[in-house]
Amino acid sequence: MTILTWAIRLVIFFFLVVFAVQNTAPVTLNLLLDQVWQAPLVIVLLTFFAAGAVLGALSLLGVLYRQRREISRLRQQLASKAPQESMPELPPVS
Repeated sequence: MTILTWAIRLVIFFFLVVFAVQNTAPVTLNLLLDQVWQAPLVIVLLTFFAAGAVLGALSLLGVLYRQRREISRLRQQLASKAPQESMPELPPVS
């Protein structure tokens, strides 16, 4: 399985290198307030891809934090009920 993982990583890396080599043409971005940014196309694309990945990860932080708090609360509830439930009640013998 490790060999398969490394093979997939190698194919993706090779694809990205070929993509970067073929997209070196300079592009101009016109930003706000008449600011101009010139850079190779691959740099622009990878910058915006990385920024999107960071923003996507940041958008998940609230959900992850809320889930961890809920898991912690449920574990505390389970721990407080565990000693009471450890001794099962036996039915009366007649």
